[in-house]
Amino acid sequence: MQKIVPCLWFDTEAEEAVNFYCSVFKDSEILDITYYGEAGPRPAGLVMTVRFRLQGQEFVALNAGPQCKFTEAISLMVNCDTQEEIDMMWDKLSAGGEEVECGWLKDKYGLSWQIAPTIWPQLMGGPDPARSQNAMRAMGQMKKLDIATLKKAYEQ
Repeated sequence: MQKIVPCLWFDTEAEEAVNFYCSVFKDSEILDITYYGEAGPRPAGLVMTVRFRLQGQEFVALNAGPQCKFTEAISLMVNCDTQEEIDMMWDKLSAGGEEVECGWLKDKYGLSWQIAPTIWPQLMGGPDPARSQNAMRAMGQMKKLDIATLKKAYEQ
């Protein structure tokens, strides 16, 4: 059992959201679904929790009501090896949501994601701070990150 499991708070869309996330990520599965009973506090029969796994990471989605909404204070980072993977993740997760900047987006449920190239730490932690700043400036001009443009900026 995973020691730390992020819990994602939804109003009533937990199962729908989990089905969506499982369709986006390979190696994903729904592990368990629980339902509210007669004791409440939500209507009996409504999905209460959905426990699921995305690429080895376990999560719980909770239908707890409209009181709390997602904010950018928490995001899920997806490390991508290729531009093709960035493009695919960006297109799927931003559909019906909002493209933000610097590789960030909000999905149609309001959850924030960072779609990042795995090369990013090398560009930011390279031996030449001026090159790293060039890459950072280039990133600041983008919504979806473009690996070739980031590398080119770093090399200048």
